[in-house]
Amino acid sequence: MTERPNVPHQAYEPLIVFDGVCVFCSGFVQLIFRLDRKKRFRFATAQSPFGEALFREHGLPTDHYDSNLAIIDGVAFTRLDSFIAVMAALGWPWRAAKALLVLPRPLRDWIYDRVAKNRYALFGRKDSCEIPSAELRQRLIG
Repeated sequence: MTERPNVPHQAYEPLIVFDGVCVFCSGFVQLIFRLDRKKRFRFATAQSPFGEALFREHGLPTDHYDSNLAIIDGVAFTRLDSFIAVMAALGWPWRAAKALLVLPRPLRDWIYDRVAKNRYALFGRKDSCEIPSAELRQRLIG
């Protein structure tokens, strides 16, 4: 197992690892950044050494980033379950996203996979990770 780069991240802090060149994924991070009034979530791009190490650690491919990874209370979530867990962690009314758990996991994964595989065509791709605002940069690690 590859060693995780030494970064200032506490295991109790919720973390989202996302595809930094994906417009859709970056938009999701911007949304969570705005909705997270308690400023608990930290963010890392999958392309960073820290994000790549976490992807490897959780069995996710590092040659393409078809999934995001959320680690909340020490539990790793991927695909649509990641979205559900992140929204639930934000509290009411976002916690209502847990209603998606009534869908069987194969269906949730199928839905997520359709969007993930077409996200660049649907939403676009940046040539590189964007430079975040100073406030977001404080919550970006890796």
